Amino acid sequence: MRKNIKLTALAATATALALGLTACGSSSDPSSAKADGGKADESKPLVIAASPSPHADVLNFVKDKLAAKEGLKLEVKEFTDYVLPNTATEQGQVDGNYFQHKPYLDDFNKKNSTHVVPVVNVHLEPLGLYSKKIKAIGDIKAGQTIAVPNDTTNEGRALQLLAANNLIILKEGVGTSAKLSDITDKKGLEFKELEAATVPRALNDVDAAIINGNYALEAKLSPAKDALILEKAEGNPYANFLAAKDGNQNDPRIQKLAKLLNSDEVKKFIEEKYQGSVIPAFGAPAAS
Repeated sequence: MRKNIKLTALAATATALALGLTACGSSSDPSSAKADGGKADESKPLVIAASPSPHADVLNFVKDKLAAKEGLKLEVKEFTDYVLPNTATEQGQVDGNYFQHKPYLDDFNKKNSTHVVPVVNVHLEPLGLYSKKIKAIGDIKAGQTIAVPNDTTNEGRALQLLAANNLIILKEGVGTSAKLSDITDKKGLEFKELEAATVPRALNDVDAAIINGNYALEAKLSPAKDALILEKAEGNPYANFLAAKDGNQNDPRIQKLAKLLNSDEVKKFIEEKYQGSVIPAFGAPAAS
């Protein structure tokens, strides 16, 4: 029976704050990190935190169709925000997570003194601009409001998408860390910063919104069909990956899961289920 445990952000945040973060020195390079000295018990379930879609969907496919062949017991815990999966991984409340890209993780580790590292790339979720009021980007006018994610990396990513489509002009060289203050020409547009998970719910209140791929899917939007503009896949640095606390990435259970997540079966599952809205990102280890 599918065993997904959905945690509300409020309750889980209280738990995380009560426990506090455990800080320890580590290397950010998963290839040079030592294996967990505690020798993980391979008979225990591997508990992975994930966003509901597509991450938990992919993990549950692995759990239901592939894990038993590798002798892997997999348990999926669903989280609905972008903070708790990393704090739970740092605390050891879960064995790893699958929900984020490298720029976000780098920023999170720096700000929170956490030690989470990438293990293997799995997929890309192209960021897109959506609207219930506008049919094409040519219809976007001065005075209209666009909602953007408020976390550092996804806001920068959103602004770069708008700039690439000539909706705004940014300072030269700001890259993925761009902020609203880095816009040199808003072309008359207004911006509303929101927590990434809440952006889809704001579609009725704004003229358009930049939405992360997984949250678009949860809102029954099809990035491939519904987005006014969509990130290009080629050369995109935002692949989502399996991650673990530094020192635990060599846990044999983590390595089994990494192998399965990069399997031909998972590639086929992603391509058939998401029809271009989620794209496999296999072929190389996650950047370190």
